[in-house]
Amino acid sequence: MAEQIEKSFQKQPLFQNAKFVAKSKKVAGKDRRWYKDVGLGFKTPKEAISGTYIDKKCPFTGNVSIRGRILTGKVVSAKMTRTIIIRREYLHYIPKYNRYEKRHKNLAAHCSPAFRVEVGDVVTVGQCRPLSKTVRFNVLRVSKAKTKSFIKF
Repeated sequence: MAEQIEKSFQKQPLFQNAKFVAKSKKVAGKDRRWYKDVGLGFKTPKEAISGTYIDKKCPFTGNVSIRGRILTGKVVSAKMTRTIIIRREYLHYIPKYNRYEKRHKNLAAHCSPAFRVEVGDVVTVGQCRPLSKTVRFNVLRVSKAKTKSFIKF
């Protein structure tokens, strides 16, 4: 049975009609789980294939397609439920002084339960349809942070 952590009952809606046969793949056990390949060279995580979570905004198990831009950034906040804030740093050229200045943008992205994301990790996100007021991107890949960062006590 799927993890029920929301107030309403969560299920993958693809198995309601027995006549409709989707591209579902059988997982170990009797429960069927639907998942897909998002393409663009991104592998489907093992947690998405064999996990029990239900997330309709997940690009691997939900009804979201990845199209448009693919961006990379560093996680600065993971305090929201299934949403992270990533920081993208870049250089802006000032012609008058013939120099560059540092600038950054913060970006909200949906993080599927298939990933374990912590502050400092480098993530790759893909553009999708608007998922909420500020979220338009979905996490596709997580690279763990270097262990050099200092921890406050």
